[in-house]
Amino acid sequence: MKVKRQSKDESQRFIPVIKQLGKSVREYKKPSFLAPAFVMLETIIECLIPWIMTLLLGVLEIASDKGTLNPDAFLVKLLHFLTGGAENPSYLLLILEFGAALMVLAMISLFCGIKAGKYTAIASSGFAKNLRKDIYYKIQDFSFSNIDKFSTSSLITRLTTDVTNVEMSYMMIIRTAIRAPFMIIFAMIMAFTINADMALIFLCIAPVLATGLILIMVKAIPFFNKIFKKYDALNESVEENVRGIRVVKSYVREDFEKQKFNKASNEVKQNFTKAEKLIALNTPLMNFCTYSGIILIFVIGSIMIISSENSLLQWTELQSFMTYSFQILMSLMMLSMIMVMIIISVASARRIAEVLNEQSSIVSPKDAVFDLENGDITFENVAFKYNKSADRFAVENISVEIKSGETVGIIGATGSGKTTMVSLIPRLYDVSGGRVTVSGRDVKDYDLETLRNSVAMVLQKNVLFSGTIKENLKWGNKDASDEEIFAAARLSQAHEFILARENGYDTMIEQGGTNVSGGQKQRICIARALLKKPKILILDDSTSAVDTHTDALIRQGLKKYIPETTKIIIAQRIASVQDADKIIIMENGTISAVGTHDELLAKNEIYQELYYSQNKMQSTKGGKE
Repeated sequence: MKVKRQSKDESQRFIPVIKQLGKSVREYKKPSFLAPAFVMLETIIECLIPWIMTLLLGVLEIASDKGTLNPDAFLVKLLHFLTGGAENPSYLLLILEFGAALMVLAMISLFCGIKAGKYTAIASSGFAKNLRKDIYYKIQDFSFSNIDKFSTSSLITRLTTDVTNVEMSYMMIIRTAIRAPFMIIFAMIMAFTINADMALIFLCIAPVLATGLILIMVKAIPFFNKIFKKYDALNESVEENVRGIRVVKSYVREDFEKQKFNKASNEVKQNFTKAEKLIALNTPLMNFCTYSGIILIFVIGSIMIISSENSLLQWTELQSFMTYSFQILMSLMMLSMIMVMIIISVASARRIAEVLNEQSSIVSPKDAVFDLENGDITFENVAFKYNKSADRFAVENISVEIKSGETVGIIGATGSGKTTMVSLIPRLYDVSGGRVTVSGRDVKDYDLETLRNSVAMVLQKNVLFSGTIKENLKWGNKDASDEEIFAAARLSQAHEFILARENGYDTMIEQGGTNVSGGQKQRICIARALLKKPKILILDDSTSAVDTHTDALIRQGLKKYIPETTKIIIAQRIASVQDADKIIIMENGTISAVGTHDELLAKNEIYQELYYSQNKMQSTKGGKE
């Protein structure tokens, strides 16, 4: 009773998952319908062939004058009807007709099998394609907090391993899972037609097998739920290692990374072993039911033939009965294989549905504003925490006003909240308290695309994509002309080193930008941001890898050529921000001080300490340059 209740609860919880994944079938509904239709037709024909062969064997038996058929038997009556009541029917012609019928049925069965295979492949691969597309598109709409919730490695696993599992399961469902039940039904009908008493053997075996399969499924599913979480950890280990391979090798930490990988791999193995031990019971259970059925059919059938002298059961009927028994038992075996695949894919289906059902925490409002006039920015008592359950805020009590066209520097120790603060401007995260306004409106009022197109942000971790330098630059503006690209590159001091390359702007960037230096990568990323022609430009420590002279040239260019753009520069070097209209000092998630270079150098101890330490002078309160 407990098993039945668990199974029912499990199926009820899985129905919404099926509905969600079913939406991805879309244009592949037709092949998804045609595949089982051809499978059903193929199954019917395969069930008819043994029955016709029984009739053919009966004809041969009568023709050889060795038959002991009852004159009232169905076969004799059929022969009498087919030959028009002739006393000496032409058995040779009749045998040829039966043979021709069998050949036609075999050809039709072959045709249906080919069509079923074709439409199954189209439907399952198309379904998987749509699933990957839907997941990928969904991820593109996720906010940073959504991605943090799942983790990058987990999303990759869901896009690859989980979708493959569901694809395999779907392929088996629309073909084998249709074929097996129909084969059982039609074979049972034909078996009951031959001998109802013998057919009862199948009704005794089926409940035993069904109960065993349900028990295996209920016990195995929780293990597979754990397995895919371990898969995520394994992928995360590989991803982290490959991404940081230079650091690993420079610190000679290969052995440590191998141990970490082996630990994750062993955890996957252990959980898989436990699950497979349960699923392995499927084969002996299936073999027990199959061979028990065959033995019973042989024994009982032989007794019936001998004891009744062919009156209750003919040897030809026993032969056909054996064919049907093999069809039924093989179909049961197919169902057990399908059950194994479904058990594996249930966990994968749920993981995929989790992503598809996830709603982005940051969306455009219904009455969104599509016009952003200028780069005015105001922080009004802003507070933010990355997790609602976190004990402390990442930033709090942030209140500052930035006028359009101003250059604002932000400095502070690592972890002081600099990047977090500026990430709230383009709504990469939403504030937990207070509000951020741009051009006089709350950032939550704007259409997301409008807001983010108006804010160009060069992050700390600069990312270039596989492709040419020009293709990477066009991420800022896909319609940018060559002149605009060259102008942005000159402004970021990237034009000269790009032209120095053999293929210039058509130079291929390797994955991750490994064939360009850190400083070159930063300058390309700045040029890419400038091509957006933003109203607000945020440089998050994005000149840290360039020399001070180049840094100064970039800042001079920004001030001269985009004076109306609000420029926010996060930096560790005082030299990068000392010419700013105002400098914000961050400390422990709050604003410690705001002022110009001269004001802060005269009054703020933190600024003084940074300035003098970087200029290799003694820290003297109120000291001069």
